[in-house]
Amino acid sequence: MEEAVRLVSAGDPAIVCLQELPVWSLAKLEAWSGMTSISAVTVRPSVGPVPIPATLGRRLVQLDPPRLRSAFCGQGNAVLVSRLAHVLDSRTLVLNDAGFRRAQGRRLQLDLATRLAWAKERRVCQAVRLVLPDGRRALVANLHASALGFDERLADAELLRAASFADALADPRDLVVLAGDFNVVSGRSATLETLTTAEWRFSPPGPGLDQILVRGVDVVDLHAWPLERRWVSGRLLSDHAPVEATVA
Repeated sequence: MEEAVRLVSAGDPAIVCLQELPVWSLAKLEAWSGMTSISAVTVRPSVGPVPIPATLGRRLVQLDPPRLRSAFCGQGNAVLVSRLAHVLDSRTLVLNDAGFRRAQGRRLQLDLATRLAWAKERRVCQAVRLVLPDGRRALVANLHASALGFDERLADAELLRAASFADALADPRDLVVLAGDFNVVSGRSATLETLTTAEWRFSPPGPGLDQILVRGVDVVDLHAWPLERRWVSGRLLSDHAPVEATVA
């Protein structure tokens, strides 16, 4: 985890958006990255329904990391920003709260099994307002949408909700970044198609699940890291290739 964070924060990026972090790691992100960290817990550490300290969750997972993974550690997301930037405020929205699930369940005519599966894991969108080192104001929204492969409409609905959340908080002149693991892909997502229209004005998406959409500036380059860039000392640091965007 430390190697992965140090690698992705090398080279003085302005903003880094991270998802699916073990909760114990959230307190270490600033030391590892040299950046300011704004984090949000999505799933609290627990053994079944019983909450446990993050350090205990880490020790339990270390008994068999390949099999247990994040079973007891919980999960969190984080936005890292350059130390030269000034964070104005941050907010968090639960993307699949009970009210939203009920409304979308009726709209999409979801069966009981799908509704229960959707409620199993809490998903959030962070929105961070900041002033960049060059003086521009930005709104960064970081999310990890639900991963129910048998019905991508749920992730699509969460993505549209996250975009609406970011849009409502941003000033019309702000640079807006919508980033994270969307769990939908271009060509199969009505929301991704909508967000690139003249009404929303976001940049075109890349090919994968992990995306960076930008509004208010031009994207000069957008690419996913090749395998060899995240292969360190014989280990693959993440099963998701980081996506990197350069803007004008």
